[in-house]
Amino acid sequence: MRLSIGCDEIAIGHKNEIKKFLLDQQDVNIESIADFGVDSSDPVDYPDIAEQVALSVANGESDRGILICGTGIGMAIVANKIPGIRAALVYDPYSAERAQKSNNAQIITLGSLTIGTETAKYLVKIWLNSSFVDGRSTRKVEKINKIDAKFHKKNSS
Repeated sequence: MRLSIGCDEIAIGHKNEIKKFLLDQQDVNIESIADFGVDSSDPVDYPDIAEQVALSVANGESDRGILICGTGIGMAIVANKIPGIRAALVYDPYSAERAQKSNNAQIITLGSLTIGTETAKYLVKIWLNSSFVDGRSTRKVEKINKIDAKFHKKNSS
């Protein structure tokens, strides 16, 4: 699996811990991790990072992405602006699992001010080890994709 990861200056610690954790995992086949920053405490506008990570997933350069800011909310909003992306804010084991199983979310967002690094690592692992379950949710994800395509065409005309 090819991953992309990014954060704002508030979440550097979480990003670095998650990245190290992922590289040490034996039960998740991580081929590569593209790090879109940041790596300093200099202020950065999180939309710039979220856009880069979401584009890497939308363009097929990464299979999934992880975004971290103070709450995870802003990163999710930005990532979901990129056509074809389904980003979900995760905050507990159930939301991490359902982000993938029910919504086929290619990107998760985390809040470094709302959850600790150990919890964040645990949630990432749950999400990465979950797969989309074809069934009741398929119709709903297909509808999300149709809405996305409809408004993308309208806005790009």
